[in-house]
Amino acid sequence: MLSKHRIVCLSVCVILLGLVAAVPVLAGSAVIGSVAGSMNATVGGQTLLPNTTLFSGDSLQVKDGLAVVALGSASRIVLGRDTVASFLRDSNEVTVLLGQGNVSVFHDADGMPIRMKIGDVSVVPVSGFKTLGEVAMLNGSVVVTAKEGMLRVEGNGPAINVAKGKTITVVPRTNAPQNPPGGNPPGAGRIGGGNVYLEAGALGAGVVAAILAGLAESRASDAKTDATDAATAAAAAAAAASAAVAAANSAAAAAEAAANAVGCALNKLAVEEGKASPYTPPAGETCAGT
Repeated sequence: MLSKHRIVCLSVCVILLGLVAAVPVLAGSAVIGSVAGSMNATVGGQTLLPNTTLFSGDSLQVKDGLAVVALGSASRIVLGRDTVASFLRDSNEVTVLLGQGNVSVFHDADGMPIRMKIGDVSVVPVSGFKTLGEVAMLNGSVVVTAKEGMLRVEGNGPAINVAKGKTITVVPRTNAPQNPPGGNPPGAGRIGGGNVYLEAGALGAGVVAAILAGLAESRASDAKTDATDAATAAAAAAAAASAAVAAANSAAAAAEAAANAVGCALNKLAVEEGKASPYTPPAGETCAGT
């Protein structure tokens, strides 16, 4: 029979093993942030509701809508339409793994570090700046735009900073221009383990313009759809108002006819009693039999 001392030791070991086994589960459940608002979005296949808490490992999908996620007390990310992204968190930062679509990020200077990652390419707000930027995927290319502050694009090569008001594009090597003999294309920095090129300046101007034009066309299409919906709603409202006016006119005519009938009935009673008619029909109306 085991002694009480050995039983206690075995019990402690079992508890410790259980705690060690639980560590990965707890780590995988680290809180990413909370949903500030959403429309036509799901997480793990379930409808995404405001104030939903997001955890490391969660996958979020936006269809024809958007989702706003609060990271900490100051930073926000907005996932646009047709976007798929998942989240990871370690002790240092939150990583947004972008599968498709676009992400806009507002990062406070002292906010939680954020990394947006597409394959081997990472986009991070430069610390010390209040940053507003966008990372968009379109036709196999990635457009990085800094609207405020500065974004840094990192890979397996030299990092490139994107200053306020600037846009660069990351193009897969299959879509990039061929290298001149003996080196990389002029104006390009090689990143991502040799499978992508970062294009900037004149070399990438045509590609950037084409991608931005595609984004603009997509947004214009959205605006046109919204305008059409608004016009349809306005037409429906006008039709409803017209029907209401017609109903009111009909009710007024019915009320006038009823009042005339009552007045005529009073006239008939007065005539039978040899009295003067107390009621005079309105212009254009008469009492039957008088």
